[in-house]
Amino acid sequence: MGTQVDVVRVFTDAAGRFGNELGITRSADLATADPQALAAKVGYSETVVVEEPVDEIAKVRIYTPTVELPFAGHPSVGTAWWFASQGTPVQTLDVPAGSVAVRLADGLTWITARGEWAPPFTFHQRADVEELATLQPDDFPGGPHYLWAWTDEHRGALRSRMFAPTMGITEDEATGAAAVALTALLRQGLVITQGKGSQLFTEWDSDGWVRLGGRVVADQPLEI
Repeated sequence: MGTQVDVVRVFTDAAGRFGNELGITRSADLATADPQALAAKVGYSETVVVEEPVDEIAKVRIYTPTVELPFAGHPSVGTAWWFASQGTPVQTLDVPAGSVAVRLADGLTWITARGEWAPPFTFHQRADVEELATLQPDDFPGGPHYLWAWTDEHRGALRSRMFAPTMGITEDEATGAAAVALTALLRQGLVITQGKGSQLFTEWDSDGWVRLGGRVVADQPLEI
């Protein structure tokens, strides 16, 4: 017997296009004792292993193809939406970094996190979107590297890309943890378009917490 992996796309545009794929499996269904090997086989930028919620709190572990992460944005948003779609909505995700509050409103799934929970991104601001589009992942070894340029600074709108070869991610389609970290760094809410057209939204609180939101849709499940 293989392991059932549900798949969602996180941070789609309003039409349900684009977004970053996330693999989700229940810990009770894990056919192998090594979730890291499962994540490598799935091959998405992140795969999560979830436990059944207790008192609307669900324990979640997050894996890239090569490492486990204490927190990541698109897995948190995607897992929160997935639980609601399964008829078991949760109020909190328990990840190694801390407690992630969850809220679904107006077609968006929101989670609350802190900038210091994110991996140690190197941020590279570029002068314009045209320059950003010419960059190649091979020019940014190591990482993770988050590259961005304003499209409308007054609105907090920007375009971004993310390269993280050390995590087994050549280029990420949508990086929620980087959005959280950059929001904390700039101390303002952002409207981010990343990759081919994925959309991420953030809100900044002066107490240091960041809200990260986006749209999620279901894709075809996998059998691994």
